[in-house]
Amino acid sequence: MSDAMADVIIVGGGPSGVAAAIELRARGVGHVVLLERERELGGATRHCAHSPFGMREFGRVYLGAAYGRRLEAEAARAGVDVRTRHSVVRLEDGRLDVTSPRGVETLSARRILIATGARETPRSARLISGDRPIGIVTTGTLQSYVAFHGLMPFRRPVIVGSELVSLSAILTCLTHGARPVAMVEPGPHPLAGPPFSWFPALAGIPFHRGAELVDIRGTSRVENVTLRLRDGTVQDIACDGVLLTGRFMPESALFRQSDIGVDAGSTGPAIDQDGRSLDPRIFASGNLLRAVETGGWAFREGRAVGRAIAEDLARDADAGAPIPVTFDSPMKLVVPSLLRRDANATPAFRDFQLRMLRRARGRLSLELDGREVWAAERTWMPERRILVPLPPAAVEAGTVHFRFRETA
Repeated sequence: MSDAMADVIIVGGGPSGVAAAIELRARGVGHVVLLERERELGGATRHCAHSPFGMREFGRVYLGAAYGRRLEAEAARAGVDVRTRHSVVRLEDGRLDVTSPRGVETLSARRILIATGARETPRSARLISGDRPIGIVTTGTLQSYVAFHGLMPFRRPVIVGSELVSLSAILTCLTHGARPVAMVEPGPHPLAGPPFSWFPALAGIPFHRGAELVDIRGTSRVENVTLRLRDGTVQDIACDGVLLTGRFMPESALFRQSDIGVDAGSTGPAIDQDGRSLDPRIFASGNLLRAVETGGWAFREGRAVGRAIAEDLARDADAGAPIPVTFDSPMKLVVPSLLRRDANATPAFRDFQLRMLRRARGRLSLELDGREVWAAERTWMPERRILVPLPPAAVEAGTVHFRFRETA
């Protein structure tokens, strides 16, 4: 379809992208193309050997691989033009440069949705010193080894991180013959809330909070690591692997390389209440917006943005200048971070989603043109989802600001 025009092209075949494609077809959009770089749809769920997936979407519980197959079946049933093994290498001016076994081609559409998800931060970006032996992987790599190749790269790993994905990593280890010897969280508190944060103790895994992995040693493979504990003391732990979990980053390279750019807080694209980016022809949804949410959350969000795109196709692509949503420290991000007056009557995002950089006690409030319209006071935990209703009046305001007054 080189230089041909589709109604909508979706980049990314995970839960969000598939849900948007299904919704678009259900709303009568004729030619919906879904591009996926892997051989199968499902995104990261394909190598998750655990449940639950699909409870709210399909009314039953699936393991990750089965959930991916259900997404694939639903896309086929909806008549989506699915093209696997297609990698988008450039997004520019409403056009996509794509590589596939057929070669290089340029695709264009009336609207484009980017739903490329997120990835964990690798060792190189964490600046962990030491040797370079084998046995240092992220959760995604570990689960790919297990699901697709039947390989477990270690038996006694140290796990770094305490997000929900870290608990998924523990489950993968325990169900495939590996026994973690320690779990390390640089922050003073686990990032996953209870009851999930109780799991390491229930599994008998020593959990070091406020600790930092400062050195990895080994020749052919990992042999031991050094931790700096909360009190400043140093501890060596014998192990045969390091499992780096969480600290997700949006897969936003297409936006970074385009004129659109990314939001400084989320490092994903800035979007408005309908998922529309600074370029009103380009939309985004799913974990690309703020890493990271569950597969079910991404599916529901993709469906909502798909509905918004279907409505938007009947309108002029020029949706007007956006109003930025600003916020105080220690907030990390807010989604949506733009608001447009000339948007759909029912927004795809009915709530603002906020994240904190660190644990903070204080009063969080939403101000429209300097007037407070919402407030709550409590202890806010880092990387936990905070939802604030998006008031209809916000799209008419000249300034939209989240204020934070920290208390002792």
